[in-house]
Amino acid sequence: MDLISASDAPAAIGPYSHAAVHGGLVYCSGSLPLDPASMTLVEGIEAQAKQVFTNMSAVLSASGSSLGQVIKTTIFLADMADFPVVNGIYAEAFGDHKPARSTVQVAALPLGASIEVECIAVVG
Repeated sequence: MDLISASDAPAAIGPYSHAAVHGGLVYCSGSLPLDPASMTLVEGIEAQAKQVFTNMSAVLSASGSSLGQVIKTTIFLADMADFPVVNGIYAEAFGDHKPARSTVQVAALPLGASIEVECIAVVG
């Protein structure tokens, strides 16, 4: 197993790796909408969703993968009312690629974020 720390993604905010690669798959930890330079949350659900996919893309790249190789995502939302906005940004991020997906509303997310997304992708 290879543990991944992506230099272009925000630093982990706890005792975990950005991702773990094993058996030709990369298992990404949840991506939060943190600006990697300032380590602060970006404002607004649209900006947060875009930042999450930017951060996820950086982790996937460091893992030898990409958004186009994602096979499953899980989206965690603090408010399901944000789903239409997030769904549109998700569609932009993945284009014609449509990985399997679950979306759930949660009581709260780390640092007060509105969204967190994790994924599993193929490596190589």
